[in-house]
Amino acid sequence: MLTTAINYGTVIDVEEKKQKKLHIGLTGNKITKISDRPLLASRVIDASGLIVSPGFIDVHGHVDGDLYAGELCACQGITTTVGGNCGGSPVDIKAFFDEQEKQGFPIHQAMLIGHETPLRQAVGLRDPYQPAKPGQITLMERLAQKALDDGACGISFGLDYVPGCSLTEVIALAKLCEEYHRICPVHSRLLTDTDIYSLYELIQVARQTGVKMLISHFVYQYCGGLTVPGLQMLDKARREGLDLWIDSGMYTNWTTYFHTPTFDYQNILNNHWQWEQMVVATGKYKGRVMDEELYFRMKEETPRGEAIILFEGYEEEVYDCLVKSYAMPSTDCGAYKKGEGHPQIAGSFPKYFREMVRERKLLSLEEAVYKATLLPATTFGFSTKGSIQMGMDGDLTLFDINKIYDTADYPHLGNPDEKPQGIPYVLVDGVPVVDKGCFMNTRSGRPLRKRPVEKAGCA
Repeated sequence: MLTTAINYGTVIDVEEKKQKKLHIGLTGNKITKISDRPLLASRVIDASGLIVSPGFIDVHGHVDGDLYAGELCACQGITTTVGGNCGGSPVDIKAFFDEQEKQGFPIHQAMLIGHETPLRQAVGLRDPYQPAKPGQITLMERLAQKALDDGACGISFGLDYVPGCSLTEVIALAKLCEEYHRICPVHSRLLTDTDIYSLYELIQVARQTGVKMLISHFVYQYCGGLTVPGLQMLDKARREGLDLWIDSGMYTNWTTYFHTPTFDYQNILNNHWQWEQMVVATGKYKGRVMDEELYFRMKEETPRGEAIILFEGYEEEVYDCLVKSYAMPSTDCGAYKKGEGHPQIAGSFPKYFREMVRERKLLSLEEAVYKATLLPATTFGFSTKGSIQMGMDGDLTLFDINKIYDTADYPHLGNPDEKPQGIPYVLVDGVPVVDKGCFMNTRSGRPLRKRPVEKAGCA
Protein backbone atom coordinates (compact mmCIF):
# COMPACT_ATOMS: atom_id res chain seq x y z
CA MET A 1 0.00 0.00 0.00
CA LEU A 2 1.13 3.55 -0.67
CA THR A 3 2.57 5.45 2.28
CA THR A 4 1.15 8.82 1.23
CA ALA A 5 -1.33 9.96 -1.42
CA ILE A 6 -1.74 13.56 -2.54
CA ASN A 7 -5.12 13.83 -4.23
CA TYR A 8 -6.97 16.55 -6.16
CA GLY A 9 -4.04 18.94 -6.47
CA THR A 10 -2.80 20.84 -9.52
CA VAL A 11 0.52 19.23 -10.35
CA ILE A 12 3.19 21.27 -12.11
CA ASP A 13 4.90 19.26 -14.83
CA VAL A 14 8.20 21.16 -15.00
CA GLU A 15 9.45 19.30 -18.06
CA GLU A 16 6.46 20.32 -20.19
CA LYS A 17 5.76 23.46 -18.13
CA LYS A 18 2.10 22.55 -17.83
CA GLN A 19 -0.48 22.26 -15.07
CA LYS A 20 -2.11 18.86 -14.74
CA LYS A 21 -4.88 17.47 -12.54
CA LEU A 22 -3.14 14.38 -11.18
CA HIS A 23 -2.93 12.35 -7.99
CA ILE A 24 0.49 11.51 -6.57
CA GLY A 25 1.41 8.42 -4.56
CA LEU A 26 4.54 7.88 -2.48
CA THR A 27 5.98 4.70 -1.06
CA GLY A 28 8.57 5.59 1.56
CA ASN A 29 10.79 8.31 0.15
CA LYS A 30 9.96 7.85 -3.55
CA ILE A 31 7.19 8.84 -5.93
CA THR A 32 5.75 5.50 -7.03
CA LYS A 33 2.34 6.34 -8.49
CA ILE A 34 1.00 9.11 -10.72
CA SER A 35 -2.66 8.67 -11.55
CA ASP A 36 -5.64 10.45 -13.06
CA ARG A 37 -7.76 8.87 -10.32
CA PRO A 38 -7.63 9.49 -6.55
CA LEU A 39 -5.33 7.13 -4.66
CA LEU A 40 -5.61 5.23 -1.40
CA ALA A 41 -2.75 5.28 1.09
CA SER A 42 -1.93 5.14 4.78
CA ARG A 43 -2.02 8.94 4.77
CA VAL A 44 -4.15 10.86 2.27
CA ILE A 45 -3.65 14.60 1.77
CA ASP A 46 -6.49 16.50 0.15
CA ALA A 47 -4.69 19.02 -2.06
CA SER A 48 -7.82 20.65 -3.47
CA GLY A 49 -7.02 24.24 -4.43
CA LEU A 50 -3.28 23.69 -3.98
CA ILE A 51 -0.35 23.64 -6.35
CA VAL A 52 1.69 20.45 -6.07
CA SER A 53 5.27 21.36 -6.90
CA PRO A 54 8.61 19.61 -6.63
CA GLY A 55 10.29 20.81 -3.46
CA PHE A 56 12.03 24.14 -3.90
CA ILE A 57 15.82 24.03 -4.22
CA ASP A 58 17.76 26.96 -2.77
CA VAL A 59 21.07 27.17 -4.60
CA HIS A 60 22.54 29.84 -2.35
CA GLY A 61 22.25 29.44 1.41
CA HIS A 62 24.37 29.43 4.54
CA VAL A 63 22.30 26.98 6.55
CA ASP A 64 25.29 24.66 7.05
CA GLY A 65 23.65 22.46 9.67
CA ASP A 66 21.88 25.16 11.71
CA LEU A 67 18.56 23.73 12.82
CA TYR A 68 16.62 26.98 13.07
CA ALA A 69 17.77 28.05 9.62
CA GLY A 70 16.67 24.62 8.38
CA GLU A 71 13.26 25.14 9.93
CA LEU A 72 12.82 28.54 8.30
CA CYS A 73 13.81 27.08 4.94
CA ALA A 74 11.34 24.22 5.25
CA CYS A 75 8.49 26.57 6.16
CA GLN A 76 9.01 28.54 2.94
CA GLY A 77 8.88 25.34 0.88
CA ILE A 78 12.59 24.59 0.49
CA THR A 79 13.46 20.89 0.57
CA THR A 80 17.10 21.13 -0.56
CA THR A 81 19.68 23.80 0.24
CA VAL A 82 23.21 24.31 -1.07
CA GLY A 83 25.59 25.48 1.65
CA GLY A 84 29.21 26.51 1.93
CA ASN A 85 28.67 29.58 -0.24
CA CYS A 86 30.60 32.86 -0.44
CA GLY A 87 33.93 31.18 0.24
CA GLY A 88 32.97 29.92 3.71
CA SER A 89 32.23 26.30 4.57
CA PRO A 90 32.85 23.63 7.19
CA VAL A 91 36.53 22.73 7.39
CA ASP A 92 36.03 18.98 7.03
CA ILE A 93 33.33 18.20 4.47
CA LYS A 94 33.35 14.47 5.19
CA ALA A 95 32.94 15.03 8.94
CA PHE A 96 30.10 17.48 8.29
CA PHE A 97 28.27 15.01 6.07
CA ASP A 98 28.83 12.14 8.53
CA GLU A 99 27.42 14.19 11.39
CA GLN A 100 24.38 15.30 9.38
CA GLU A 101 23.76 11.71 8.29
CA LYS A 102 23.88 10.61 11.91
CA GLN A 103 21.60 13.24 13.45
CA GLY A 104 19.34 14.03 10.48
CA PHE A 105 18.16 17.46 9.39
CA PRO A 106 14.82 19.04 8.38
CA ILE A 107 15.87 19.38 4.72
CA HIS A 108 18.53 18.00 2.37
CA GLN A 109 21.93 19.68 2.32
CA ALA A 110 24.53 19.81 -0.43
CA MET A 111 27.85 21.46 0.40
CA LEU A 112 30.56 23.44 -1.36
CA ILE A 113 34.14 23.80 -0.14
CA GLY A 114 34.99 27.43 0.62
CA HIS A 115 37.99 29.28 -0.77
CA GLU A 116 38.36 31.65 2.20
CA THR A 117 37.40 29.23 4.97
CA PRO A 118 38.91 26.70 5.13
CA LEU A 119 41.28 26.78 2.14
CA ARG A 120 43.04 30.13 2.54
CA GLN A 121 43.06 29.89 6.32
CA ALA A 122 44.40 26.34 6.20
CA VAL A 123 47.51 27.53 4.33
CA GLY A 124 48.13 30.39 6.75
CA LEU A 125 46.38 33.23 4.90
CA ARG A 126 44.62 35.09 7.71
CA ASP A 127 45.00 38.55 6.20
CA PRO A 128 42.18 39.13 3.67
CA TYR A 129 44.35 41.68 1.86
CA GLN A 130 47.20 39.22 1.26
CA PRO A 131 47.45 37.24 -2.01
CA ALA A 132 48.47 33.58 -1.96
CA LYS A 133 51.98 32.52 -2.92
CA PRO A 134 52.51 29.72 -5.46
CA GLY A 135 53.18 27.10 -2.79
CA GLN A 136 50.05 28.09 -0.92
CA ILE A 137 47.98 27.82 -4.09
CA THR A 138 49.30 24.30 -4.66
CA LEU A 139 48.36 23.32 -1.12
CA MET A 140 44.88 24.84 -1.51
CA GLU A 141 44.40 22.75 -4.64
CA ARG A 142 45.26 19.58 -2.72
CA LEU A 143 42.87 20.43 0.10
CA ALA A 144 40.11 21.31 -2.35
CA GLN A 145 40.63 18.05 -4.22
CA LYS A 146 40.15 16.09 -0.98
CA ALA A 147 36.92 17.99 -0.26
CA LEU A 148 35.63 17.28 -3.76
CA ASP A 149 36.48 13.61 -3.30
CA ASP A 150 34.65 13.70 0.04
CA GLY A 151 31.44 14.88 -1.59
CA ALA A 152 31.57 18.64 -2.07
CA CYS A 153 29.53 19.82 -5.06
CA GLY A 154 32.04 22.47 -6.05
CA ILE A 155 34.27 25.29 -4.84
CA SER A 156 32.80 28.60 -3.67
CA PHE A 157 34.44 32.01 -3.62
CA GLY A 158 33.70 35.11 -1.56
CA LEU A 159 36.02 37.57 -3.28
CA ASP A 160 34.41 40.49 -1.48
CA TYR A 161 35.77 39.07 1.77
CA VAL A 162 39.33 38.60 0.52
CA PRO A 163 40.08 41.81 -1.41
CA GLY A 164 43.75 40.91 -1.72
CA CYS A 165 43.07 37.58 -3.41
CA SER A 166 44.74 37.31 -6.81
CA LEU A 167 43.05 35.93 -9.91
CA THR A 168 45.87 33.38 -10.07
CA GLU A 169 44.50 31.47 -7.09
CA VAL A 170 40.91 31.84 -8.33
CA ILE A 171 41.84 30.46 -11.75
CA ALA A 172 43.80 27.56 -10.28
CA LEU A 173 40.87 26.41 -8.14
CA ALA A 174 38.35 27.06 -10.91
CA LYS A 175 40.38 24.80 -13.20
CA LEU A 176 40.26 22.06 -10.58
CA CYS A 177 36.50 22.54 -10.29
CA GLU A 178 36.14 22.20 -14.05
CA GLU A 179 38.23 19.01 -14.05
CA TYR A 180 35.72 17.51 -11.65
CA HIS A 181 32.80 18.82 -13.72
CA ARG A 182 31.45 20.68 -10.73
CA ILE A 183 30.10 24.13 -10.22
CA CYS A 184 31.90 27.25 -9.07
CA PRO A 185 29.63 29.76 -7.26
CA VAL A 186 31.24 33.18 -6.80
CA HIS A 187 30.36 36.14 -4.60
CA SER A 188 32.11 38.85 -6.62
CA ARG A 189 34.14 41.72 -5.28
CA LEU A 190 32.49 45.00 -4.26
CA LEU A 191 35.11 47.50 -5.31
CA THR A 192 32.99 50.66 -5.49
CA ASP A 193 29.32 51.45 -5.98
CA THR A 194 29.84 52.19 -9.68
CA ASP A 195 32.25 49.37 -10.52
CA ILE A 196 31.45 46.52 -12.89
CA TYR A 197 35.00 45.29 -13.41
CA SER A 198 34.37 42.63 -10.76
CA LEU A 199 31.90 41.00 -13.17
CA TYR A 200 34.30 41.32 -16.08
CA GLU A 201 36.98 39.42 -14.15
CA LEU A 202 34.58 36.56 -13.43
CA ILE A 203 33.74 36.30 -17.10
CA GLN A 204 37.47 36.13 -17.82
CA VAL A 205 37.91 33.32 -15.28
CA ALA A 206 35.09 31.38 -16.93
CA ARG A 207 36.61 32.03 -20.34
CA GLN A 208 40.08 30.81 -19.29
CA THR A 209 38.95 27.73 -17.37
CA GLY A 210 35.69 26.62 -19.00
CA VAL A 211 34.20 26.14 -15.53
CA LYS A 212 30.45 26.25 -14.93
CA MET A 213 30.12 29.43 -12.88
CA LEU A 214 27.18 30.55 -10.76
CA ILE A 215 27.37 34.25 -9.89
CA SER A 216 25.93 34.58 -6.42
CA HIS A 217 23.01 36.83 -5.35
CA PHE A 218 23.36 38.92 -8.48
CA VAL A 219 21.00 41.71 -7.47
CA TYR A 220 22.96 42.26 -4.26
CA GLN A 221 26.20 42.58 -6.17
CA TYR A 222 25.03 44.83 -9.00
CA CYS A 223 22.03 46.82 -7.80
CA GLY A 224 21.91 50.60 -7.83
CA GLY A 225 22.15 50.98 -11.58
CA LEU A 226 24.53 48.18 -12.55
CA THR A 227 22.00 45.35 -12.92
CA VAL A 228 21.00 45.98 -16.54
CA PRO A 229 24.54 46.53 -17.90
CA GLY A 230 25.71 43.51 -15.87
CA LEU A 231 23.02 41.30 -17.34
CA GLN A 232 23.90 42.56 -20.81
CA MET A 233 27.49 41.46 -20.21
CA LEU A 234 26.29 38.02 -19.18
CA ASP A 235 23.95 37.74 -22.17
CA LYS A 236 26.90 38.40 -24.48
CA ALA A 237 29.20 35.98 -22.64
CA ARG A 238 26.58 33.23 -22.76
CA ARG A 239 26.07 33.78 -26.48
CA GLU A 240 29.80 33.21 -26.82
CA GLY A 241 29.40 29.82 -25.16
CA LEU A 242 30.43 30.49 -21.55
CA ASP A 243 28.68 28.36 -18.93
CA LEU A 244 27.43 31.23 -16.76
CA TRP A 245 24.41 31.26 -14.44
CA ILE A 246 23.10 33.50 -11.68
CA ASP A 247 21.09 33.18 -8.53
CA SER A 248 19.30 36.21 -7.18
CA GLY A 249 17.04 37.11 -4.28
CA MET A 250 13.85 39.11 -3.81
CA TYR A 251 15.46 42.08 -2.08
CA THR A 252 18.05 44.67 -3.10
CA ASN A 253 18.94 45.36 0.53
CA TRP A 254 21.62 42.89 1.54
CA THR A 255 23.32 41.79 4.73
CA THR A 256 26.73 40.56 5.77
CA TYR A 257 28.86 40.48 8.88
CA PHE A 258 30.28 43.57 10.53
CA HIS A 259 33.82 42.20 10.85
CA THR A 260 34.28 41.51 7.13
CA PRO A 261 36.21 43.88 4.82
CA THR A 262 32.84 44.87 3.33
CA PHE A 263 32.18 47.07 6.37
CA ASP A 264 35.72 48.36 6.79
CA TYR A 265 35.56 52.11 7.25
CA GLN A 266 37.53 52.80 4.08
CA ASN A 267 35.22 50.56 2.05
CA ILE A 268 32.21 52.48 3.35
CA LEU A 269 33.86 55.70 2.16
CA ASN A 270 34.84 54.16 -1.19
CA ASN A 271 31.24 53.15 -1.83
CA HIS A 272 29.77 56.47 -0.69
CA TRP A 273 27.43 54.67 1.72
CA GLN A 274 25.59 56.79 4.25
CA TRP A 275 25.16 55.73 7.88
CA GLU A 276 21.37 55.81 7.58
CA GLN A 277 21.57 53.10 4.89
CA MET A 278 22.73 50.58 7.51
CA VAL A 279 20.61 48.73 10.07
CA VAL A 280 21.97 46.36 12.70
CA ALA A 281 20.37 42.94 12.19
CA THR A 282 21.61 41.01 15.23
CA GLY A 283 22.80 41.32 18.81
CA LYS A 284 22.61 44.06 21.40
CA TYR A 285 21.85 46.81 18.90
CA LYS A 286 19.42 44.89 16.70
CA GLY A 287 17.09 47.24 14.84
CA ARG A 288 19.27 50.30 15.36
CA VAL A 289 19.98 52.51 12.37
CA MET A 290 23.73 53.02 12.17
CA ASP A 291 25.52 56.27 12.92
CA GLU A 292 29.21 57.04 13.17
CA GLU A 293 29.30 56.86 16.96
CA LEU A 294 27.53 53.49 16.99
CA TYR A 295 29.83 52.17 14.26
CA PHE A 296 33.00 52.78 16.29
CA ARG A 297 31.34 51.65 19.52
CA MET A 298 30.43 48.33 17.88
CA LYS A 299 33.96 47.98 16.51
CA GLU A 300 35.18 48.08 20.12
CA GLU A 301 32.41 46.06 21.76
CA THR A 302 31.48 43.47 19.13
CA PRO A 303 34.16 43.36 16.43
CA ARG A 304 32.92 39.95 15.24
CA GLY A 305 29.65 38.17 14.75
CA GLU A 306 27.01 40.86 14.23
CA ALA A 307 25.22 41.32 10.91
CA ILE A 308 24.46 44.62 9.20
CA ILE A 309 21.83 45.22 6.51
CA LEU A 310 22.68 47.81 3.87
CA PHE A 311 19.76 49.44 2.06
CA GLU A 312 20.42 50.29 -1.58
CA GLY A 313 19.27 49.64 -5.14
CA TYR A 314 16.00 49.86 -7.05
CA GLU A 315 13.11 47.42 -6.67
CA GLU A 316 12.84 46.82 -10.42
CA GLU A 317 16.35 45.34 -10.44
CA VAL A 318 15.04 42.32 -8.53
CA TYR A 319 12.71 41.52 -11.39
CA ASP A 320 15.24 42.33 -14.12
CA CYS A 321 17.40 39.50 -12.75
CA LEU A 322 14.80 36.82 -12.16
CA VAL A 323 13.13 36.98 -15.55
CA LYS A 324 16.39 35.83 -17.16
CA SER A 325 16.35 32.23 -18.40
CA TYR A 326 19.65 31.54 -16.61
CA ALA A 327 18.50 32.94 -13.23
CA MET A 328 17.35 30.97 -10.19
CA PRO A 329 15.75 32.36 -7.01
CA SER A 330 17.82 32.12 -3.83
CA THR A 331 17.58 33.13 -0.18
CA ASP A 332 21.12 33.76 1.14
CA CYS A 333 19.60 32.26 4.30
CA GLY A 334 21.97 32.03 7.25
CA ALA A 335 22.11 31.01 10.89
CA TYR A 336 20.57 33.62 13.20
CA LYS A 337 18.99 33.62 16.62
CA LYS A 338 15.21 33.81 16.76
CA GLY A 339 13.96 37.30 16.02
CA GLU A 340 17.15 38.36 14.27
CA GLY A 341 18.43 38.60 10.72
CA HIS A 342 17.11 39.67 7.32
CA PRO A 343 13.59 38.84 6.00
CA GLN A 344 15.18 36.76 3.24
CA ILE A 345 15.62 33.94 5.77
CA ALA A 346 11.85 33.37 5.98
CA GLY A 347 10.24 35.19 3.07
CA SER A 348 12.27 34.71 -0.11
CA PHE A 349 10.37 31.97 -1.94
CA PRO A 350 6.87 33.12 -0.90
CA LYS A 351 7.82 36.64 -2.03
CA TYR A 352 9.11 35.20 -5.31
CA PHE A 353 5.78 33.53 -6.12
CA ARG A 354 3.68 36.38 -4.78
CA GLU A 355 5.42 39.10 -6.74
CA MET A 356 6.75 37.37 -9.85
CA VAL A 357 3.63 35.30 -10.55
CA ARG A 358 0.52 36.56 -8.76
CA GLU A 359 1.02 40.31 -8.61
CA ARG A 360 3.37 41.35 -11.40
CA LYS A 361 2.78 38.40 -13.73
CA LEU A 362 6.39 38.52 -14.91
CA LEU A 363 6.59 34.71 -14.95
CA SER A 364 3.97 32.09 -15.55
CA LEU A 365 3.38 29.79 -12.59
CA GLU A 366 4.91 26.91 -14.54
CA GLU A 367 8.06 28.88 -15.42
CA ALA A 368 8.44 30.15 -11.85
CA VAL A 369 8.22 26.62 -10.45
CA TYR A 370 10.71 25.38 -13.05
CA LYS A 371 13.24 28.05 -12.05
CA ALA A 372 12.88 27.06 -8.38
CA THR A 373 13.07 23.28 -8.93
CA LEU A 374 14.22 21.57 -12.11
CA LEU A 375 16.59 24.33 -13.25
CA PRO A 376 18.64 24.26 -10.03
CA ALA A 377 18.46 20.45 -9.91
CA THR A 378 19.89 20.29 -13.42
CA THR A 379 22.47 22.99 -12.74
CA PHE A 380 23.82 21.13 -9.71
CA GLY A 381 23.23 17.62 -11.02
CA PHE A 382 20.61 16.53 -8.48
CA SER A 383 19.36 13.80 -10.76
CA THR A 384 16.54 12.48 -8.51
CA LYS A 385 15.16 15.89 -7.55
CA GLY A 386 13.41 18.81 -9.16
CA SER A 387 10.48 17.13 -10.91
CA ILE A 388 7.44 14.96 -10.23
CA GLN A 389 8.02 11.66 -11.98
CA MET A 390 7.97 7.99 -11.09
CA GLY A 391 11.06 7.05 -9.10
CA MET A 392 11.98 10.62 -8.15
CA ASP A 393 12.57 11.58 -4.53
CA GLY A 394 9.53 12.40 -2.45
CA ASP A 395 10.38 16.08 -2.03
CA LEU A 396 7.18 18.06 -2.58
CA THR A 397 5.85 21.51 -1.73
CA LEU A 398 2.11 22.21 -1.71
CA PHE A 399 1.05 25.85 -1.77
CA ASP A 400 -1.89 28.09 -2.59
CA ILE A 401 -0.84 30.53 -5.30
CA ASN A 402 -3.69 32.86 -4.28
CA LYS A 403 -2.67 32.94 -0.61
CA ILE A 404 1.11 32.46 -0.52
CA TYR A 405 2.51 35.48 1.28
CA ASP A 406 5.72 36.54 2.96
CA THR A 407 5.22 38.20 6.35
CA ALA A 408 8.86 38.68 7.38
CA ASP A 409 10.22 42.23 7.62
CA TYR A 410 13.41 44.11 8.47
CA PRO A 411 14.44 44.11 12.15
CA HIS A 412 13.65 47.82 12.66
CA LEU A 413 10.19 47.34 11.12
CA GLY A 414 9.02 43.87 12.18
CA ASN A 415 10.09 40.25 12.61
CA PRO A 416 12.69 39.06 10.07
CA ASP A 417 11.91 35.42 10.83
CA GLU A 418 8.10 35.64 10.65
CA LYS A 419 6.95 32.49 8.86
CA PRO A 420 4.98 32.79 5.63
CA GLN A 421 1.38 31.95 4.81
CA GLY A 422 -0.07 29.72 2.13
CA ILE A 423 2.31 26.73 2.28
CA PRO A 424 0.41 24.04 4.20
CA TYR A 425 2.48 20.98 3.26
CA VAL A 426 6.16 20.32 2.62
CA LEU A 427 7.46 16.76 2.27
CA VAL A 428 11.14 15.87 2.51
CA ASP A 429 11.97 12.30 1.46
CA GLY A 430 8.27 11.53 1.76
CA VAL A 431 8.03 12.77 5.35
CA PRO A 432 5.89 15.85 6.14
CA VAL A 433 8.23 18.47 7.58
CA VAL A 434 5.39 21.02 7.37
CA ASP A 435 1.93 19.57 7.98
CA LYS A 436 -1.21 21.74 7.83
CA GLY A 437 1.07 24.76 8.12
CA CYS A 438 2.90 23.54 11.23
CA PHE A 439 6.59 22.73 11.37
CA MET A 440 6.87 19.12 12.53
CA ASN A 441 10.50 19.13 13.70
CA THR A 442 11.28 16.08 11.58
CA ARG A 443 14.76 14.98 10.48
CA SER A 444 14.24 13.29 7.11
CA GLY A 445 16.71 15.51 5.25
CA ARG A 446 20.02 13.95 4.29
CA PRO A 447 23.41 15.15 3.06
CA LEU A 448 23.79 15.15 -0.72
CA ARG A 449 27.28 13.83 -1.33
CA LYS A 450 28.94 14.00 -4.69
CA ARG A 451 29.93 10.51 -5.76
CA PRO A 452 33.69 10.52 -6.50
CA VAL A 453 33.43 7.98 -9.33
CA GLU A 454 30.94 10.03 -11.36
CA LYS A 455 32.58 13.46 -11.45
CA ALA A 456 29.22 15.01 -12.32
CA GLY A 457 26.35 16.16 -10.10
CA CYS A 458 25.49 15.31 -6.52
CA ALA A 459 24.04 11.98 -5.44
